[in-house]
Amino acid sequence: MEDHGAGLPDARGMRSYTARFVTEMSERSRLPLDYSVTSLRLVDVVVDGLRRNRPVRTGVDRFLQGLGAYTGEVMVRRAGACWVDLDAGQREMFGQPVGVRMPDGRVWNPLGKVVKRFEHGPGESVEQFYLLLHGRRAPRLRRNTAPQAVCGR
Repeated sequence: MEDHGAGLPDARGMRSYTARFVTEMSERSRLPLDYSVTSLRLVDVVVDGLRRNRPVRTGVDRFLQGLGAYTGEVMVRRAGACWVDLDAGQREMFGQPVGVRMPDGRVWNPLGKVVKRFEHGPGESVEQFYLLLHGRRAPRLRRNTAPQAVCGR
């Protein structure tokens, strides 16, 4: 498992990274992070709470990364996405080393979305971000192409 800096593993390590974060937050803060879609509303509330004190982002980056990883893992578990290592162009565009790929091939940036919520506020809802996954029509896949093949499973 490769570490991309800032404490983030590569795509193969994101599930265990997220599980450690959820365990830590459940024990320390009693956050009910249950990987449900409705729990993404809690992510928005927690990020808004962080914003209230106007901290410097570097002081909360680790926590934002954990919440972004959690958001991505909800996408993996509930929407059929998979964690992927982003290529150089995607890393530059998204500002993150990993993202999630949906079964239709679209790549999303849950870690960056949480950062945007922190930087810009309620207009960047993590919960709404998830709901957008299903708001677009998926491109037609060839008949013999299994969605999992996109993720390399």
